[in-house]
Amino acid sequence: MFNGDPFSEASSADRPAPDDRSRRPDSSTEPTGPTKSTRPTKSTGPTQVDQPADVPDEAPEAPKAPEAPAHATAWHAARTAAARAAQPLPSVVRPLGEALGQALAEPLAALTDLPSFDTSAMDGWAVAGPGPWRLTSEDVTPEGTGTRTDAGILAGHAEAAPLSDGDAVRIATGARVPPGATAVLRSEHGKVRGEGRELYASRHITQGQDIRPRGQECRRGDVLLPAGALVTPVVLGLAAAAGYDELTVTSRPRVEVLVLGDELLRAGLPHDGRIRDALGPLLGPWLRALGAEVVATRHVGDDPEALHTAVSASTADVVVTTGGTAAGPVDHVHPTLRRLGAEQLVDGVEVRPGHPMLLARLAPGRYLVGLPGNPLAAVSGLLTLAEPLLRTLSARPSPPPYRARLIEAVQGHPVDTRLIPVVYQHGDRARPLRFHGPAMLRGIAAADALAVVPPGGADQGAEAEILDLPWTADGIGISAGTTTGTGGTP
Repeated sequence: MFNGDPFSEASSADRPAPDDRSRRPDSSTEPTGPTKSTRPTKSTGPTQVDQPADVPDEAPEAPKAPEAPAHATAWHAARTAAARAAQPLPSVVRPLGEALGQALAEPLAALTDLPSFDTSAMDGWAVAGPGPWRLTSEDVTPEGTGTRTDAGILAGHAEAAPLSDGDAVRIATGARVPPGATAVLRSEHGKVRGEGRELYASRHITQGQDIRPRGQECRRGDVLLPAGALVTPVVLGLAAAAGYDELTVTSRPRVEVLVLGDELLRAGLPHDGRIRDALGPLLGPWLRALGAEVVATRHVGDDPEALHTAVSASTADVVVTTGGTAAGPVDHVHPTLRRLGAEQLVDGVEVRPGHPMLLARLAPGRYLVGLPGNPLAAVSGLLTLAEPLLRTLSARPSPPPYRARLIEAVQGHPVDTRLIPVVYQHGDRARPLRFHGPAMLRGIAAADALAVVPPGGADQGAEAEILDLPWTADGIGISAGTTTGTGGTP
């Protein structure tokens, strides 16, 4: 449904394409958005990624009188409705390697002290008492409980024999400190003399120096992370260190993607009035970055029976469709929802691009997110409806809202919120990018985030609410989850 041609729009940036028709409110007002003002910490510096000076930008559409239907939902209210539409999915137990990107369903409590024994923090010598020290080099048989050898005490072995006052022994980083040791002398701070039998320090050392005492990081039973914390690569490492082989996490929402439209090509160049499918390749990775398990991406033609069959047969927690959400001759999403007896939760949103998006409850615990067919409008729908819904289902924490100061003024829509791609500059400032029409992906492909521009626009220097893209918001990349199938017809 017009999802692949980035130059199919006329000069107006918000002129509705056949699958992006206007849903304007009557006299409703935009609710007040988040007011917390924090700053992005990254800075990309000046990035020349938007359009050349000799190519005019798409001009926002001229003000028009508000049109029906009146049930279109204000943008902030739509996000809130999507977040409140569901409950978190049940918890599951996953091996560490399969828990990335999911939320902890219960607190992460240490199963052991960390470290679990006194450990050398450096390569050097374990020493007992004040120096100089006598170096010991007794060999230990394999049957012995100690690990003191000519090479010293090595990591990964049982506890060595105790040190007497005035003794020293070679020790490796991570090795167990022998009983009686009072400090570790770093290799670079020691000098061996007297035919290799005496150790001298080149600087003063203190009691306990370079020894990581047992329980320094945590004691067994300490809560390391609360329930709801996102499992990042570092969390996996911490859990392993604390004794875990598996984690109890909230289940991933299972999502099926239905890409609608007879005009879409899955390979090659556009021809004969047909265009490339841009959303099929985009949606799976984006949804996985939101914590979903994408069970299938299917292509469905402009056939109401085919769409009804695909939606009714799906067992996914969430069905995501592209296109067909307006009221044109091949827009079959609304009739399909009525036929299925679905509960319409959001039907149109006061946002540009993407106003014909929708959210419906197919059955208890099952949902459909209808995205517009134009690519940037579909991205708007992902951020407005799909992301809050999936965060709730997966119990993933929402990033705190923040604002950035706009380097340039942005012309707004008379009554709708606008989502504009931006890049960060100078730490706490954002530069709006061009190529932000509903059918265009060029702007957001170069963007760090999207700025939320209220009705009426924003002046240069004004602070705008910022929506990070999922791979910048959570920091876990787009590899969490798997794609397990494709189907349908080209």
